[in-house]
Amino acid sequence: MELLERVLRRPTAMDDKYSRGVVGFVSGSTEYPGAAILGVTAATRTGIGMVRYLGPDECGRLLLEVRPEVVLQDGRVQCWVVGSGVANTDRGEQARRILNVLQKTGFAIIDAGALAIADFDVTLAQSILTPHAGELSSLLARFGSNLTRQEIELDPIDAAKQASILTNQVVLLKGNITTIADPQGGIFQTEPSNPALATAGSGDVLAGILGALVAQNVSYLEFGDLTLSEIALAAAMLHAQAGDLAAEQGPVAALDIAEAVRTIVKAYVF
Repeated sequence: MELLERVLRRPTAMDDKYSRGVVGFVSGSTEYPGAAILGVTAATRTGIGMVRYLGPDECGRLLLEVRPEVVLQDGRVQCWVVGSGVANTDRGEQARRILNVLQKTGFAIIDAGALAIADFDVTLAQSILTPHAGELSSLLARFGSNLTRQEIELDPIDAAKQASILTNQVVLLKGNITTIADPQGGIFQTEPSNPALATAGSGDVLAGILGALVAQNVSYLEFGDLTLSEIALAAAMLHAQAGDLAAEQGPVAALDIAEAVRTIVKAYVF
């Protein structure tokens, strides 16, 4: 069975919003409020049952104007998406929220600014890290590596392996070819992606897709029927196919990719 068919879920008569999966977001900032909108939209279009959002009041108000179904409070969550649109130098309330949710058992997607904020010595959440080459260079430097962005781009497999082992987390290294590594030494790589995906906010969309797919598949992860690295690969594939679909209409913005996810999901499960 194709991987996307394994991870995408069609709701049944027995489902409710909780059984379909709940994604929590600690994303966005007053400087980058759009990151929250992009990630949340992608998660809802992937077929999640509920989204919770924690962040600045201004971001919450803007988010509700676009996605009025979002719940602006903490509560039951199967997977947290943290860091999109948060500065890597943030040491304020968003950073405290990120550190708090990562110290809980469960699952998380660690994106953008959270890659610098996270303390992997105390992180309990089983996580997927989503750096691009520059962010991965900075992350590895925390562990004493001097790999440059250019060196990582030349050998993404080795760099992703190093980061996965050092952090004990799955690493999804973004690029034209996405590279996924897990701490056990597993490696996946995608086919080259559509250059249309190289647009501001595209990574925020991917983070939202990842959060939704993990939340929908928690029971399968816990029983060993799926792995986080397989879900990371599936998310990269879904993101790429949504980018292809959006590009058929002309120039692509990140929100176009997020909205196109719905059509791709329909083709697999509806």
